[in-house]
Amino acid sequence: MADTSDTTTTTAPLASEESGRNENRSTTPGSEGFKAFIGSGWAARDETLPSARGQAAFAAARRERVSAAFTGVRLIVPAGDMKQRSNDTDYPYRAHSAFAHLTGWGSDSEPGAVLVLEPNGDGHTATVYFRERAGRDSEEFYANPAIGEFWIGARPSLAHVAADLAIETRGIEDFEHLVRSVDTATIVLREADPAITEQVDHARIRFAAEEALSTNATDAPFSLEVNAEHEPDAELARVVSELRLVKDEYEIAEMRAAIDATQRGFTEVLEELPRITAEVRGERVIEGVFATRARLDGNDVGYDSIAAAGPHATILHWTRNDGPVVPGDLVLLDAGVERDSYYTADITRTFPVSGTFSEVQRQVYEAVLEAADAAFAVVKPGAIFRDVHAAAMEVIARKTAEWGFLPVSAEESLQPDNQFHRRYMVHGTSHHLGLDVHDCAQARRSMYMDGVQEPGMIFTIEPGLYFQPDDLTVPAEFRGIGVRIEDDILVTADGAENLSAGIPRTADEVEAWVRGGVTA
Repeated sequence: MADTSDTTTTTAPLASEESGRNENRSTTPGSEGFKAFIGSGWAARDETLPSARGQAAFAAARRERVSAAFTGVRLIVPAGDMKQRSNDTDYPYRAHSAFAHLTGWGSDSEPGAVLVLEPNGDGHTATVYFRERAGRDSEEFYANPAIGEFWIGARPSLAHVAADLAIETRGIEDFEHLVRSVDTATIVLREADPAITEQVDHARIRFAAEEALSTNATDAPFSLEVNAEHEPDAELARVVSELRLVKDEYEIAEMRAAIDATQRGFTEVLEELPRITAEVRGERVIEGVFATRARLDGNDVGYDSIAAAGPHATILHWTRNDGPVVPGDLVLLDAGVERDSYYTADITRTFPVSGTFSEVQRQVYEAVLEAADAAFAVVKPGAIFRDVHAAAMEVIARKTAEWGFLPVSAEESLQPDNQFHRRYMVHGTSHHLGLDVHDCAQARRSMYMDGVQEPGMIFTIEPGLYFQPDDLTVPAEFRGIGVRIEDDILVTADGAENLSAGIPRTADEVEAWVRGGVTA
């Protein structure tokens, strides 16, 4: 990596810039002659404007729905800024999901950008504010490692983004002026960018104070503390979250593509099993092979991959991935490719390293598969979302009772006050999926867990059984076995489609897959 300390930042810094982290090591020339030389002699830019991207029309329709829910109110939805990893290096940038959903910008999003919906009659005018590229005669071009094109490559113009997203654009300095006009009715998506949220809070308080000074204080608009909870802001978070519960045509196509890429990644992992088992940290090889596919076919992995071999498969969110992969053990691989649009798959397959399940491993695997199939059978328009989990739990309770692991019968264990079978599966069976791996998380319970399934919804079905290595409630031969099977499900007009059904699921299919007999 180039030494970013060898710079002098002379423009107004962003939160993601060095802000003096390495000024004591800078050697960038400051002479007028150097500035004139490096700022000249460049070929003309290609200013051809692109056609609007395919998602632009869908994003516009989403904004219209948000607009209808907040008539006459200014809405501020930031993309968020870069986040520091160490000193002068940042984590890979990812815009906030609500911003991505309402603009369609995806992985091309500019750090620090802001979407503003300004009231206009019965609707809103949408504008994206961002820091436009600097001219090549500007010191920012060569001396700013955070945003200078000399350092990070080509950046878009306001006109380019306006054409690309089919939306009005303005420079970020105009947003700074807009914030000064914020009133107490303005609403901000609080979690997206803490710095902007604080600006808005201060502006709302200032507006309320000025109103109180000019009128009777008892009649003044409400005010709030900086960084305090604010119900109108929370309502915006709920609305933009619930907006994603039902996917549109573009989103469903992106989810299919993400699942196809994930399928390729899983198969490539199996092709590398000889190298995986030869390494002391074989789980890291699994993680790396899949990550390569994610970067080739998309933006990145949609979440930290779980590559859990042997007893690590009993740890629900094992992401250290630093253990060996040993023949005779199972590997639980929970991973998903995130597209450049940010839509991500979330799939889990559990497979025997040697290509053959042991008798007990197969017994556990087939119980989990039965639970998954039972859950899938209840998916259809009009069904209640939580019934998916209930169907899977009936199988898990019955199987663990049959095996003698429960202190009561399956029927008794299923009673709300008991739930003993949940010792072996403490997580839920399903969650919505889309831009976030756990999508729509701020939706109301009445819309999510107690919500009615509708065509266009996409969610996971992922039952499992996990027998910890030191769990004395199960026989020794079960200890250290963890199995999860996870598929991505689309609710259709007359039922459901398992979008990931093409990835081997049955025990026989998985064994053949590992041995190379099935090309997924």
